[in-house]
Amino acid sequence: MREFHSVEEYSTASAIKILPRLRRARQSPNAHHLPATTLPRVSLRHELIAVVGSANVLTDPELVAGYIVDWTGRWHGTATMVVRPETTAEVAAVVERCRDLSAVIVPQGGNTGLVGGAVPAPTMGPPVVVLSLRRLNAVEPVDLMAAQVTVGAGVTLAQLHDNLSRARTGLEFAVDMASRGSATIGGMIATNAGGIHVVRHGGMRAQVSGLEAVLADGSVISRLDGLVKDNTGYDLSQLIVGSEGTLGIVTRARLKLVPSLPARYTALLALDDTQQAVDLISEFRRSTASLEAAEIFYPDGLALVQRHAGLAPPFPRSYGAYLLVECAGRDDAVLDDLAGLAESVGAEAAAVGLDGPSRQRLWEYRERHTEAVNALGVPHKLDVTLPLSHLAQFETDVRAVVAALEPSATVIIWGHVGDGNLHVNVVGPDAADDSIDDAVLRLVAQFGGSISAEHGIGRAKIAWLPLTRSPAEVAAMTAIKLGLDPARMLNPGVIISSYLT
Repeated sequence: MREFHSVEEYSTASAIKILPRLRRARQSPNAHHLPATTLPRVSLRHELIAVVGSANVLTDPELVAGYIVDWTGRWHGTATMVVRPETTAEVAAVVERCRDLSAVIVPQGGNTGLVGGAVPAPTMGPPVVVLSLRRLNAVEPVDLMAAQVTVGAGVTLAQLHDNLSRARTGLEFAVDMASRGSATIGGMIATNAGGIHVVRHGGMRAQVSGLEAVLADGSVISRLDGLVKDNTGYDLSQLIVGSEGTLGIVTRARLKLVPSLPARYTALLALDDTQQAVDLISEFRRSTASLEAAEIFYPDGLALVQRHAGLAPPFPRSYGAYLLVECAGRDDAVLDDLAGLAESVGAEAAAVGLDGPSRQRLWEYRERHTEAVNALGVPHKLDVTLPLSHLAQFETDVRAVVAALEPSATVIIWGHVGDGNLHVNVVGPDAADDSIDDAVLRLVAQFGGSISAEHGIGRAKIAWLPLTRSPAEVAAMTAIKLGLDPARMLNPGVIISSYLT
């Protein structure tokens, strides 16, 4: 990875005032700069067993292994132990013990992240505790009057969807994504996850009306009343959304729900290129409110998915780009919206799903991209956002940029065209070689985009944060981090933490 710079290089005068506090934290008995051998690991294990029980403190390397490697296989590290609390009180007690015994904590949900934000770094140092939140998996009864529900951080997205469906309340959770079976609500909040319905409902930040979280000193903040209006100072819940476990550990969340829409239809459209997809969706959004999802992928990705999953081709011939569109509403009037869009590209270039099984078959072409890419090797996964006006040019240019650096690399792109989010996947370069990452992210910055759309910064993108965040912004984030976690015990090395060396 590239050399990280000190906080002074990115600080304004106001942020430099926090440095004396940082120096005191470094000099304190709890500072995390002692050699690993001088720290009381055995005592820590016993202390944590007293909190969660021996069955929920894992030290066997075979059991720990699954918690220290991310889903892509590119990011991995070492951990002293994995601890699995069941309640907020247990999480708070674990944090207090770790604080007192100079251990650091890596919070983890479903471990479906793609930027190394939920696995420890591969370095020796203080004891590292991976704090798995999967056992905090309670789903409370739906508040029908408020159209909200409170859930534990370990609840998976699929579990939440299933619970709401069985409850038959006429309400559903707006966010959905391909990793629904393993992605947890806590992890989705920590990364401000997006998914396929952002074009209509927004990302996780828009769905959170309050949360409960444990701070670095073991104290608990709880804002679960679900009030629509509350102007009593800083919104701490929203501050923690997207903070990737660096400011606090989410344990429960109060989520907004939306009305269930029984009429749902999907169409796969074969197009010439990205610009045609952008133009179609831009016009479609102006004419209808039924658009629920707009996904784009390309012939190389489609061919890969067909080989990997054994799927039949959706059309007799190949096209330049494929646009998957889903519309939803209360009645079949939404089918007219989708039919009009399909007619605009011609009957031979449109496939429409009218029921659950046919819709699912169309979605497989898009949702199985990730697993198909991973089957090729360890990918460089670059989740970025572009202004819609530059999306088509970026898609063309980024392929050329990668080809110039690594002619033999495989580049597979897909994304959420309705909100300008593309996932650039490059397979071939060594996992430790960041030259491709550097070139792609610099191109994103040139187009006025963001280096992260929905997966966060994690460990993967720290070096490039100044490309799209100003020195004043980095300094402000640094001050917030040190104010809430002066000893840097929560997920060190994620987002901005490496600037504090």
